[in-house]
Order: sequence, then C-alpha cells, then structure tokens
Amino acid sequence: MNAVEIEEAISNLAEQPFEAAEFPYAFLLAFGNKETTIKRLRAGSSNKSDIGGVLQTSNIHIKTCAEGQATATLRDLRESPATTRAKARFILATDGVEFQAEDLTSGEAIICPYADFANHFGFFLPLAGITTVRAICENAFDIKATGRLNRLYIELLRDNPDWGTAARRHQMNQFMARLIFCFFAEDTGIFAQETIFTRTIETMSARDSSNTHEVIGTLFRAMNTRPEDRAAEGIPRWAEPFPYVNGELFSGTTEAPRFSKIARSYLLTIGGLDWTQVNPDIFGSMIQAVADEGERGALGMHYTSVPNILKVLNPLFLDDLRTALEEAGDNSRKLLNLRNRMARIRVFDPACGSGNFLVIAYKELRAIEAEINRRRGEADRRSEITLTNFRGIELKDFPATIARLALIIAEYQCDVLHRGQREATRDFLPLDSKNWITCGNALRLDWLSICPPTGTGVKLRGDDLFGTPLDQAEIDFENEGGETYICGNPPYLGFTWQSAEQKSDLAAIFDGRTKGWKSLDYVAGWFLKAADYGQHTPSAAAFVSTNSICQGEQVPILWPLIFGLGQEIAFAHTSFKVSVLCPPPSARHSDRFIGPR
Repeated sequence: MNAVEIEEAISNLAEQPFEAAEFPYAFLLAFGNKETTIKRLRAGSSNKSDIGGVLQTSNIHIKTCAEGQATATLRDLRESPATTRAKARFILATDGVEFQAEDLTSGEAIICPYADFANHFGFFLPLAGITTVRAICENAFDIKATGRLNRLYIELLRDNPDWGTAARRHQMNQFMARLIFCFFAEDTGIFAQETIFTRTIETMSARDSSNTHEVIGTLFRAMNTRPEDRAAEGIPRWAEPFPYVNGELFSGTTEAPRFSKIARSYLLTIGGLDWTQVNPDIFGSMIQAVADEGERGALGMHYTSVPNILKVLNPLFLDDLRTALEEAGDNSRKLLNLRNRMARIRVFDPACGSGNFLVIAYKELRAIEAEINRRRGEADRRSEITLTNFRGIELKDFPATIARLALIIAEYQCDVLHRGQREATRDFLPLDSKNWITCGNALRLDWLSICPPTGTGVKLRGDDLFGTPLDQAEIDFENEGGETYICGNPPYLGFTWQSAEQKSDLAAIFDGRTKGWKSLDYVAGWFLKAADYGQHTPSAAAFVSTNSICQGEQVPILWPLIFGLGQEIAFAHTSFKVSVLCPPPSARHSDRFIGPR
C-alpha cells in the first residue's frame, strides 16, 4: 500500500464505531498487513503481548482499555518487558474517546481525541515500511486531498472514458487544475464567500447529478468573463458572486465531464476539506501521479523533501543572499541594492515535475525579501519577485499544469504570510497570463529560448498559462543584468533502463562530442545541457544526481566535456538517501554541481 491508500483506510477506520476488540487488527490491516498475518495474531501464535494487547514484533504494541485509562495503559505498554523483547517501535493505547501513541525510537508522542487520530497517520507510516518525510507527517492534508482527488479522477474517467484518451487528456488535466484552484480559493478568501464553490454546486446541481457538469461549466464560464460582460454572455445571477480570474485558467472550453452520483459525492467531500492547509511543494508532487495510470499506484514517489531541495539551493545561491543580507544590516541603501538584485534572479528547473524546486526557491526568496522590507520599514510592500522568473520544463502535461498552479498558490500564501490577508487578497486577481512552465522534452528543447540570456528578450508564439501545451513558451520580457540558477532532480536512469527514445535523446547531445557516451546515465544529458547553456550567459547549475556519474567509467566520458567548456565543480554534497513516500531505492544518491569558472 502507498501512503494515499493508507490514509484512506485509516480515515475509514476512524469514521466507524469504535470496537475495542477489533480495533488493533483493523489498525494493522489499514497499514497493509495481510489477512494471514492478522489471523496469526488473532490466534496468538505471533502475538507477543504480555498485558492482554496485540504485539507485533519489531512494529507495534497496541492495547484498548476502559474509558479514562488511556494514559495508564500507555504507561503499561511502555514498561512491558514484552515491548522491549519484541523491539516494538510504537506503542498505542485508546479507549475510543482518547488516542495516545508514542514512537519509542524518537520519543515523539501523540495525544488526541479518537476521532482525530487519522490526521496523524503519517506518524505510523514506518509500520508499512515507508520512509517518512517530516513535513508530511506533520501535515496529512496533502495526502488526504490527493487520495480524494484520485478517487474522483478515476470515477470521472469511468463515466467519461473519452476524457481519458490522448485527444482529451489535456482537457481533463485542465479540469482538475481548475477544481483545485476553486477549492483553494473558496477557503482562503480569494473568493468573497467561504466555501462558495462547493455550496453552489451542492445547491444548484440535482442530487442525481444529472446537471452537475452544467453547473460547473457555468461557474468556469463566469470566472472567465469580466463582470461588465456577463449580462451579454448570459451568465446567470447565481454565478455572479464569482470573480473574474483571467490568467487563462478558465479560458477555452469550459465543458466539464459528466458526474455520477458517486463522483458528485466525492466532489462535495473534497470541497469540505480545509484547503488552507495545502502545501504546494508537497501537494504538487503527490497529485502529479493521479493523471498517469502507470504511476497512480505510486502516489507521492516524485516528492523531493524540502531539506534535500535546500541541499541544492542553499549553496547554489541562497547562502550567498543570506550572507549579503547579514552584511547589509540595517543599511537602507545596501538593503535596496540586494532587493533589486533578487528581483532579477531567475531560477530554472529543466526537469521541474510539479514544481517542487521552483516553489521552494520562490518561498525562500520571498522570506529574504520580506526581511529586507521589514528592516526598511516597508513590511506591506508588494513583492518585486515575479513568478515569471521561475522557469521550468516538464515532459508531461499534468505535472506542468500543476507546477503553474503550485507557484500561483505559493505566491498567494507568501503574500498572506509576509504582507497580510487583506493585501494578498486585494492584489491576487486577476491572474497574470504569462507562462513560465514549458511542456516538452528538456533534452530536445533549446534552453536559451525558454530562459534567454540576460539582457535579451525573445517572443515565441506558444502556450499561455494554462492553454494547450506546445514545445516552447511565450517569453516577451527581459531580465537585464540578472543571475540565472539552474537546478532540479532530473531522471537518473542507467543505460540499461533507458528507453529507445531516451537513448536517442542522449545521442542528440553527446554523439560526435565524446566516445563511450552510451554508458552514461540519462541524467548526464542535463549536466551537459547546463554546461552548454553557461557558454551564452552567466549561470550556475546544481542537480540531484546518481553518484555513478562521478565515479568509475562515466567520469572520463562526461567531465572532460564539461571542464572543456570552462565549467568547474563549485560544490558537492556527500551521498544521501532521497526521502520519498515509499520504500527508498537501494541505490544511494548524491548531489554533483557545476557552475561558471
């Protein structure tokens, strides 16, 4: 089971009436234990408890108890010799009213009402052999929202199979992005009335779901129409409270797939979640697998944790900015110069997925800018760090769409955090229609056309913010004098595991430039493309990579090419295991970095 499936199972358990005798077994089933394992525990053959509970060796000791006895029972579990002998990591006591648990390895504990224990499911993910990411353990919302959206997506495709075809896949992906925006907007004050989107669908659509798609389509059409034009466009009065969004998010067709009663129920349930809790860096990586049937069983595997992202971003450029901030002190002129410098910095991820690196880079830059503004007495000043300076390339359509949406959400959240709710809401809409994420093959595209040299501007006819993806983005704005930092976590893939198309990608880059390139990992293509990019504009690059490209036979093939282009290794990180929401790969990974000489 993956984390999303576990969250769903635990949530279902929490909603059921508490049965003391059955709870330990149901809890273990929710974390992926097989029926045969549960059968042996029931029979006592593998149950090692010495106090009448359920003890699974090396995992957990659980005991239910009489009301009011949860604290005492947890103490008994902690002091139980059997707990020690069986090397149980967790202990858990509950009376159906209160829920208490402790991780005996870390000493961390949970005490909450029984009805709320599902919100802490991430605490127990090691029971399923899942490496936990702390940010997700502390905030289960992103996994919960992903699970619900996943069920909705599958149900909609079941009733609308044509929406799953290649011809309509982008339309389906765009529909899901629109829903996510509306759920976020109705809970955060972007829409004038709280939960207005969900309530309107519940009120205006029939319970048999026969017109749900029509109601949603009308709302989308309203959000794509200026208020002064709505009467002429036939927008009904019940859709009038919705703002004009622009940003091309609702442009083009506003058709929605047909909903079954089950799909309508899923939609209303998702709308009932508290979307103020969404973390765009986590949620984006979780949701990107929803639209890919081949990856749906591995929801969350694309997540690169914030600490691992900062292992790239801090030495690449953030540490330098923080040092400059410290040196500036309270000197108004120096602070202004630093702010102007930051406004021109571009961050470019040519393997951006759902935008993790770009979102974290944006948040960190906004935090530094906010401190500058505070020191200058301009705390409510509108940010000069624009989303258009955060560029990306992503091969698949849905993650590219989610990356755009994640950055928009991050911008709003940063405005609320650093400027206040009123200022954030006032300045948020309408959205800007410029595009910063290109959908295409990063090893085939010209990076200079997507992130052109500083001081130049290009304009290529291409896709808008949420329009049909083309091979190039439309860029008609300049970045005079700015710095460019290339970063990301590209696919690694040794030659044995590369597809014919991927081998062809490497051939297009390396063939004729070096011998033996066929033995290179796929990620090597990003390193050479970054080195080539540095020939045309000052830049530095940092990628999460397999350590195999820096040892053995790949070294004399790849690195002489890079060094020959005037590049050098500016910094590197020792090998570390990448934290994901699934059992970690056996291979260890390391960061290897290149930058201008």
